[in-house]
Amino acid sequence: MALDIYPAIDLKEGKAVRLFKGEMQSAIVYGEAIDFAKKFEDMGAKYLHIVDLDGAFAGKPQNLNVIEQILQTTSLKVQLGGGIRSEETIKLYAQMGISRVILGSIAIKNWTFVKEMAQIYPIAVGIDARDGKVAAQGWAQESDVDSNELAQKFVGSAVKAIICTDINRDGALSGINVSFTQNIAASSGIYTIASGGFAHSNELEVLSENPHIGGVIIGKAFYEGKIDLKEILELYRR
Repeated sequence: MALDIYPAIDLKEGKAVRLFKGEMQSAIVYGEAIDFAKKFEDMGAKYLHIVDLDGAFAGKPQNLNVIEQILQTTSLKVQLGGGIRSEETIKLYAQMGISRVILGSIAIKNWTFVKEMAQIYPIAVGIDARDGKVAAQGWAQESDVDSNELAQKFVGSAVKAIICTDINRDGALSGINVSFTQNIAASSGIYTIASGGFAHSNELEVLSENPHIGGVIIGKAFYEGKIDLKEILELYRR
């Protein structure tokens, strides 16, 4: 079964937290981010998805020490987003050893910049949407940009991945929005990672059978003890 599993760490002041539908005031702190990164690797994870929540709101990196620690103490391939709005920051993260730099808010405002950066650096595009409309600035701002139309902008580009999140489901344990993910994947033709609301291991079969979907991000379902992540990682190891 072909599906890459991305355990997630949302970083807030160096801690691993989870939000409900992207609202910062809903943050639940689970512990030290570095401890979870090591735990994921011990379970057999190859990949790690990190969001610098403080960075997303500040518009610049806010948790560099912890991110550097994770890169130095694990061999996980890390994709990272949150507040990355300039080539300077992209270059900084690429030089640190980040496997994929995720561009979200800037992709709405300047998708040509994203395509240019993808020619030089390993870039993923984050498409985070409420009811099909893309949100920005740590999801605090709505736009009138359609998620599928944004995905189409990157057809034939050097972008390595698209990570799409249904904000209304994120942290709600209500299940991945498969049709939303599939539509974005079909619109772009790029390796697409599903995110937002993963709740049960049963979903993995549906996702893995979809030729357009390459990976899934797992966050709250792990932190709340709803799934056996080690078992999932063993099942989908490739």
